Amino acid sequence: MSALYLYGVQMREEEIKRKRTESRLIELLPEAFSGMNDNRINALAVTAVVCSRGRYDAKVYLDKSYLTEKEQGEALRQLRAVSGYLSTFVRESEGWYKSPKFTFEFDTQLEQIANIEALFKQIGKRHDNKEEEPKKGESDES
Repeated sequence: MSALYLYGVQMREEEIKRKRTESRLIELLPEAFSGMNDNRINALAVTAVVCSRGRYDAKVYLDKSYLTEKEQGEALRQLRAVSGYLSTFVRESEGWYKSPKFTFEFDTQLEQIANIEALFKQIGKRHDNKEEEPKKGESDES
């Protein structure tokens, strides 16, 4: 059994194949999107793809930074409608016998990171303000 080390962790052959499939899908799906006539879809950026263990299902995470809530809903509906085309595109591009079943959702990780960074800034400001306040019993007179 062959093994590969990624970030110091041993990966089995099946995991390597899954990661390779995810990587290929991250490249292929934007290419498929760009060939469509719908402006809501053809500019979408894929941020991540997570395949199931057997690579039968793939959850595709999309960047939502420039879309409103309404546009996001419309884009997801349209993506569900064209999922057959996307599967065919991927199969034909890679010469695969089967393509994973795609589910799409918008990536909230960037928002979560921004929220965490804002919290750290608030904590830093509070910490700085406490250091600047004079302690009880101390006076500025020398």
